[in-house]
Amino acid sequence: MASARDIQILLRFLTQDAKVPLAQAMSKAKELQKASLITPAEIAKSDTRSIRDIFGDDKISRQILNAAKRVSKKRGLSDATATTPPKKARPSYGEPLSPAQLEASLKLPDPILDEETLSKATIYTNRAPLVLAFAVVLLKYTMPEQPLSSRLSLAQAIVSVNSRTKAVSLGIETGKSAEEEGWGEGQPIVKAMGREIRVMKRWGYQWDAKEEEGATQETVQEESGEGPNDEPALWGVDLEALKKSNGPVTVGSRNVSTNQLPIYTAQSARAYLLKSFETPKSEFGSETSPKKKTANVVAEKERNLSLLLGSLDLLVQSWSSVLNKEDLDKRAWGWYVRVRPEVEAGVAGWGGKGNVKLSEILELRRPAG
Repeated sequence: MASARDIQILLRFLTQDAKVPLAQAMSKAKELQKASLITPAEIAKSDTRSIRDIFGDDKISRQILNAAKRVSKKRGLSDATATTPPKKARPSYGEPLSPAQLEASLKLPDPILDEETLSKATIYTNRAPLVLAFAVVLLKYTMPEQPLSSRLSLAQAIVSVNSRTKAVSLGIETGKSAEEEGWGEGQPIVKAMGREIRVMKRWGYQWDAKEEEGATQETVQEESGEGPNDEPALWGVDLEALKKSNGPVTVGSRNVSTNQLPIYTAQSARAYLLKSFETPKSEFGSETSPKKKTANVVAEKERNLSLLLGSLDLLVQSWSSVLNKEDLDKRAWGWYVRVRPEVEAGVAGWGGKGNVKLSEILELRRPAG
């Protein structure tokens, strides 16, 4: 069994060498441990399929395998092209798309709101994606002026800040955070789910504007502008990535391009939600074949996300008529703590999964009458 130090080394490798987001690295540490993939050398001797079975993403799997080969130095010159560090993700993936098209591409599964169905449902997950789901739904009520792309980005920022705080408390991360060192100073701050998040204003991003032929995010941003009382869309700024890149500490221009600051991308947050909510194994049923389970896993996870989003929507909606936005935000973390899956204490619990009964989320709703 891997020691706490082994897990710390693994997490450092994943976050620093393989460039995996801390929250995702934490959530997969236990599965890597079970697969005896603890050290870079062990990972380098593995293959993309084995890593993909754990991370569920081809790009990240190749990224991790290539990083392991670099670090372990087990492969020669023939691996040089395969081990090229991945290109830095451009914050604005959808530049060829219009704002309306980008928002449509990020649509999440429709929430299931049938209370009888929800009261009987249980999902199997770990804590980080549950925080993400809570934040996405909460922001729909506390920041209704923000498009889905912004809510996903801000929610991922909340997860990252929370994960780093936890990592520091357990000794996984050391030293001052990028925020404490002043990275991003001067950028606006919003408070969401009890966390302060540095943001970048997306001036001119009009996702609900009438589409024009040839319009893209970039052209809309250049040609449009909000009025003095309009709230621009936001991106959550990834300060730790900014620190690692040694990029600009502050951005002074109102019309700064999004590719000058690393952000939490809406696409990665959406992908994380879609793949993170499983059905408890005991609920598969003995008559379901392993082949059928594999074939249905994507649809099954999507339905589980719909169930979770529905229960969270009913919860927040029940309080939204009597609590203002600030009070809703203050309540949210406590709601999450009440229903989060039980895991082992300390480093051993990182990435641990457990059951979440959606009936417990429904019980947190405001009493009727």
